[in-house]
Amino acid sequence: MKIINPVLKGFNPDPSICRVGEDYYIAVSTFEWFPGVQIHHSKDLVNWRLIAHPLQRVSQLDMKGNPDSGGVWAPCLSYSEGKFWLIYTDVKVVDGAWKDCHNYLVTCETVDGDWGEPIQLNSSGFDASLFHDVDGRKYLLNMLWDHRIGRHSFGGIVMQEFSVREKRLIHQPKIIFEGTDIKLTEAPHLYHIGDYYYLLTAEGGTRYEHAATIARSKHIEGPYEIHPDNPILTSWHEPRNPLQKCGHASIVETHTGEWYLAHLTGRPIHPADDSVIHQRGYCPLGRETAIQKLEWKDGWPYVAGGKEGRVEVEAPRISETKFPSTYQEVDQFADRTLNMNFQTLRIPFTKELGSLTERPNHLRLYGRESLTSTFTQAFVARRWQSLRFTAETAVDFNPETFQQAAGLVNYYNTENWTALQVTYDEDLGRILDVTICDNFTFSQPIKDKIVIPRDIQYVYLRVNVEWETYYYSYSFNKKDWYKIEIPLESKKLSDDYVRGGGFFTGAFVGMQCQDTSGAHQHADFDYFMYKEL
Repeated sequence: MKIINPVLKGFNPDPSICRVGEDYYIAVSTFEWFPGVQIHHSKDLVNWRLIAHPLQRVSQLDMKGNPDSGGVWAPCLSYSEGKFWLIYTDVKVVDGAWKDCHNYLVTCETVDGDWGEPIQLNSSGFDASLFHDVDGRKYLLNMLWDHRIGRHSFGGIVMQEFSVREKRLIHQPKIIFEGTDIKLTEAPHLYHIGDYYYLLTAEGGTRYEHAATIARSKHIEGPYEIHPDNPILTSWHEPRNPLQKCGHASIVETHTGEWYLAHLTGRPIHPADDSVIHQRGYCPLGRETAIQKLEWKDGWPYVAGGKEGRVEVEAPRISETKFPSTYQEVDQFADRTLNMNFQTLRIPFTKELGSLTERPNHLRLYGRESLTSTFTQAFVARRWQSLRFTAETAVDFNPETFQQAAGLVNYYNTENWTALQVTYDEDLGRILDVTICDNFTFSQPIKDKIVIPRDIQYVYLRVNVEWETYYYSYSFNKKDWYKIEIPLESKKLSDDYVRGGGFFTGAFVGMQCQDTSGAHQHADFDYFMYKEL
C-alpha cells in the first residue's frame, strides 16, 4: 500500500498531524474562509476524509474586515488529558511593518463536537503551537514578530508556560531558537522523543524556497543543536520535482512504531514560455498537504528517499481503511445546512446571507456587497481540488438594476477573480456578462451582451477547467450549451500570481449574489455540480 501525495488536495496548508490511539487527524489553515480550520481524519495515513470545522461561531473567530490571506494561520491540533486542544492565530494585518495577530486556545472532548469558547493567549507572533511535556506542564510556542526598523521581522521562536488552572500564560516568554541562515523561522512544533526535545520549524518563506528545519536539545529551553544535514525537507534544489514548496511540517509516530512527516506542498503548472528554474510555476490549487516517511539515524530524523519529498511513499504497516465518500458531485440543497465542502468568506452563513429553507431544494442568496469587499459577501464556494473539472449551477434571478448580479464565480481573493453573472441592462433587460478582476484591474470583455429571453426562469452556468485555461459556458435549457470564447488563465488564481506572489490561499468556485443598491435582491440556485474529470 502506498501513500499518494498530496493526501489533502487543493487549498489545505500548514498541516498539524495528531494521533489518538489508532486514529490520525490533520488540522489545516483556512485563512479568511469560514468556518475556521479544517480537520481531516484517517486510520491508515492513506485515506483521508474531512470531518470537522471546529470554529463555527463569531465568538470563536471574528474575521469581518480581515484582509486577504488574513484570518486563521497555522492551527496546531494536539490531544492530552482526554480532550483535543486547538491553537490558532487570527491575523488582522498582513501587509506592512506590523503583523497584528491574536493566538487562541479552544478544546473539545471529540474532534467533531462543539468546541468551547476561546482563551486568548498572546499576540506577539503567529504560528502558535501547544506542547504537552512529560511532566504535565504545557508550553505555548510561536514565532516572535519584530517590527523595529533595522531588525529582521522574524525574531525567533518564543516559548512561555501555560497554566491550565489559571487559563493563561504564566512566567516570562523566552526565545529558545533564533533559526538558521535560511531565515524566516516560523511554525514551531516541539516533541519529546527519547532523551531529546526536538524543535521542528519552517524556514525560507512559504514560496518555492520553503523548508523544514529541525534542532534538538536535552533541555526544553535549549540551546538547540541543528540537524547535521539541515534542512530535512525542501524542494528548492529540485525545480522539476512534482512536489514544490515543501516545508511547514509536523511529525507523528504511528501506533505501529513508524514515523511520518506531514508537510505543506504545491503542484505548479508551467506556462510554455516560462522557465521552470526562474519562474518555478503557479499553483492554482494552493498549498496542499503531503506525507513523507521518516527514518532515524544517530538520533536524527531523515526523509526517506530524499529531502525533496516523493509522490509515492511507503505506507505504515496498518490495514487499509476506506471511508464512505462525503463528496457530492451534485448538491441539490436538500439539507438544512451547507455541505461541509462549502465555505463563506470571513463570516458565517446566516440568514443575513441566505437560506436553504426559504425555497425548498434551493440555495437562496441575498444580494450583499461586491466580490471586492472584505466585510459582507453573499458567496458560497468550494475549493478547486483538481485542474480538470467542471462546475455548474442554475440560477433564478430577476435583477432590476445594473447594481444587482448573481452567478458563477472563480475566486482567489478580492483582487483576483472572474464571474459569469446574470445582471441588468437598461436597454436590453436581463443579460449575461463576464467580469474579470486581475490584480484589481477590471474588464468586461463580452462585446455583444448576451440577452436572456423573457420567458426563461433558470439560467444554467458552467465552467470547464483544463489545466492552464478555463472557459465559461451557458444554457437556457440545460441541453444546448454555448461556450463563451474568452480563455481565462488558471495561473491568475494562484498565490504565485497575486502581486507577484506572497499570498496564501487557493482557487475556489461557487455561487454569489451581490446588490450594491442595498435592496438585497435575492437569487435562487437550483443545484451545484462539481465533477472532476
